[in-house]
Amino acid sequence: MLFKKFAVAAAVATTLAFVGCAKKAEDKAADANAAASEATAAASAADAAAETAASAAVDTAAAASDATAAASAVDAAAEASAAK
Repeated sequence: MLFKKFAVAAAVATTLAFVGCAKKAEDKAADANAAASEATAAASAADAAAETAASAAVDTAAAASDATAAASAVDAAAEASAAK
């Protein structure tokens, strides 16, 4: 009779341990999924920022090219004026 009580107590303790461990594993899986979602969102934001920066760089290069052309035109006009 005492052996049956110990066996039942051990079975209950084992069951509770497995249920508790399974619940912790599910919580960790949910946390991992949330972290993966956050990482994906951050990567998307980084891609958008990189595209914006690339576009700004192209715009800056175009403006620099325009400024160089304007400076060349001013130099040519100044040289032509000085030659007269």
